This record gives sequence, structure tokens and C-alpha cells, in this order.
Amino acid sequence: MYQILLPLHSYIRYIVIILLLAVIIKSFLGMSGKKPYEKIDNQLSLSLFIFTHTQLLVGLILYLISPFVKFGAITMKDAITRYWTVEHLVGMLIAVVLITMARITAKKMTDHTAKHKRMFVFNSIALVIIVIMILLSDRDLV
Repeated sequence: MYQILLPLHSYIRYIVIILLLAVIIKSFLGMSGKKPYEKIDNQLSLSLFIFTHTQLLVGLILYLISPFVKFGAITMKDAITRYWTVEHLVGMLIAVVLITMARITAKKMTDHTAKHKRMFVFNSIALVIIVIMILLSDRDLV
């Protein structure tokens, strides 16, 4: 199962990043041009939400079965074990929460510029966190 889920988790990350970039760019253009929050904005946000939570579920399953996740005295002493057991999980959970909060709170707003700004800020921070976590994971595997 690990050999199936790990590549799936890797491929889904590219979809999440592409959707995240699309939402950020569309939000920036909407915010700076004071454009209405359109149906396509909502659809992009929903797609990002769905793929992000799918990625979270696959990641949580991987966390439970991963040979790199270890609990005990070694966890905090070894950089690679600490990364996979603690840092990756926490960083990605923060990113998922930000993406989720962006969608949920923006849906409740009535001002279109404020919606675009909320989507832009929260998703931009999430993207930075995701990129940092991916770069750290690639560094640790070498």
C-alpha cells in the first residue's frame, strides 16, 4: 500500500500547487482590478479545497504506515526522523488549515475585493509553507 500511496501523494501535490497558483493569481487580479468574485473563482477555490483535503487524507494514511515516522527517543535527535514525524505533518496541517479558512471565510464575505484579498493572503501563505516543506523533504531524502 505504501508503494501505491507515496507516488499518488507526490502527484497530487503538483495538482494542489497548480490550483493554488491559479487561485492566487486569479485572486490578485480580482483584488487589484476590483473585479467581482465570479463563479470561476468559486470553482477554483472548491477544486483547491477538494484536492487539498484529498492530499491530507492520503498523507495521513502514509503517516500511519511510513517507515520514516518513528516515535521514541530517536524522534527529536535525528533530523530526518524529526522532519517526517513532526515537522512535515505540522507544516502541512497549517497549510491545509489556511486553505480551508480562506475558502470558508471568503464564502461568507459580501465585499468582492475583501474575498479576493482573503483568498490571496491565506493561500499565498499556504503556498510558501508547502514549498518550504517540499524543499525540506527533498533535501532530507538525498
